[in-house]
Amino acid sequence: MKNRGKILLGAAAAGVIILVGIYLYRGYLGRRSASVITFLRAPAEHANWRISALSRCGEAPFRFPSEGYVGYLWGDSFRPFHKHQGIDIFAGTDVGVTPVYAPYDGYLTREEGWKSSLIIRVPDDPLNPGTQIWLYMTHLADPQGNSLISEAFPAGTQDKPVHTGDLLGYQGNYSGNPGNPTGVHLHFSIVRDDGSGKYLNELEFANTLDPSPYFNLPLNGKSNKDTIPLCSSADN
Repeated sequence: MKNRGKILLGAAAAGVIILVGIYLYRGYLGRRSASVITFLRAPAEHANWRISALSRCGEAPFRFPSEGYVGYLWGDSFRPFHKHQGIDIFAGTDVGVTPVYAPYDGYLTREEGWKSSLIIRVPDDPLNPGTQIWLYMTHLADPQGNSLISEAFPAGTQDKPVHTGDLLGYQGNYSGNPGNPTGVHLHFSIVRDDGSGKYLNELEFANTLDPSPYFNLPLNGKSNKDTIPLCSSADN
């Protein structure tokens, strides 16, 4: 009976922890989502939430890849036990309107079958010299999968040189399900190298890096719960 009591007590404690976790998760992500909805309903009324494309915050190594409001941050969770691998930049425009640019010099790859995605190899991480990183961008297609990536980078492109400010394509809302597109935005993440010159799986949070120091912006969802990421010292 004592063992049974301990088991029941342990189960109850675990249940409480899960419920508290869900409550906290819904609380902070709910605020973030509410802000995204507010922006998308009236983007012109919240123009001061946007970051300009190719702007540079202070001495940040990267330029901002696309104009828009950073609605979701690195480390945000859309469901329990999940963490967002990058940032989502919402322009508040229609599909195919808002340009996406290379934020840093590198070598672009667009794998065969990639309708809305591309990745840039940066051989020398500006914050960790001698380390290779990858810059992944996606949702550059319409709901049906018609690509909005520049014709300069057809599917199958491998390691093509690009420079900061080069046009890569346009924000879209491709999700893989035409009946359930995403909101129009750019998803951007920094992916670790596997040590042999290949990028790791971007879908795993541990394979990505906090983009905050690369843009000199508060883009970490763990430390930034409800502040709109903006630069106080933009150097364009």
